[in-house]
Amino acid sequence: MKTKALVLLSGGLDSLLAAKVLLDQGIDVTGLVFCGLFFTPDQAKKMAAQLEINLKIVDFSQEHLNIVLKPKYGYGKGANPCIDCHILMLKMAKEIMQKEGYDFVATGEVIGQRPMSQSAKKIKLVEQEADLKGCLLRPLCAKNLEPTIAENKGLVDREKLLDITGRSRKRQNQLAIDSGIKEMPSPNSGCILTEVKFGELVRKLKKMKKKASANDILMLKTGRHEFVGDCLLIISHNQAEGQELATLIQPGDISIESLNYPGPLAVIRSFGDNTQAILRAKEIVKQRSKKGAEKQDFEYKILNH
Repeated sequence: MKTKALVLLSGGLDSLLAAKVLLDQGIDVTGLVFCGLFFTPDQAKKMAAQLEINLKIVDFSQEHLNIVLKPKYGYGKGANPCIDCHILMLKMAKEIMQKEGYDFVATGEVIGQRPMSQSAKKIKLVEQEADLKGCLLRPLCAKNLEPTIAENKGLVDREKLLDITGRSRKRQNQLAIDSGIKEMPSPNSGCILTEVKFGELVRKLKKMKKKASANDILMLKTGRHEFVGDCLLIISHNQAEGQELATLIQPGDISIESLNYPGPLAVIRSFGDNTQAILRAKEIVKQRSKKGAEKQDFEYKILNH
């Protein structure tokens, strides 16, 4: 019976190469990608198509949001709880592995590549927390780690695995060329939480609202943002964004827009006194409404939802 591997595909080069190393051994590889509020499976779909393997897509939006708001192991430079995120993904991967009869789980991790989550110590921590000891294979750096159960059983040829370490990507790039990889994906994680400015918004939101919702996060991904007093103020940049923002309005929100001149939509999400935010929103709407700031007859449309 053919060895079956479940490989986490982030959409980056490392996970693509990890899957390719196993495919070259004749192993039956299935890709697994997680999607949610902060990243999509689009790039992983392209990688799976390039490898000609099946891809499982798991939406873990709520589970992931929970750890974003309260990470056990903290954040990176943004609001990215990378260690907690990896543990969550691997716990869910383990459930799929056991339920569907895969021999092991594999990832594209490389020791020392990412300082927060891929040091030798953190790699062992993640494996332990996910309860995958012996069942988690990292093909790109496997020779620097203890052999897994699959290797000891001869299901995987350890000699054909690699010993990459550190942040340099020269060996990965050369391996991609040697393997005939046609499309070289970016090493970027594609997670918006790693962006410092967005991370700051998430952290500020947490201070105002202890239990932020998925809708709150979607608000942070749309338009321009200001925290005014006890409120979050969102201003649309264009008509399309205004339409998107309008779909996110919830009971208790206040929307402000120009009544007689084309302009942006402003939405106030209040966590207390909204007096300052209303004044600020009116000021911005008037300034950004075409020619509206020059007119004395400028009128506002203000709705309490």
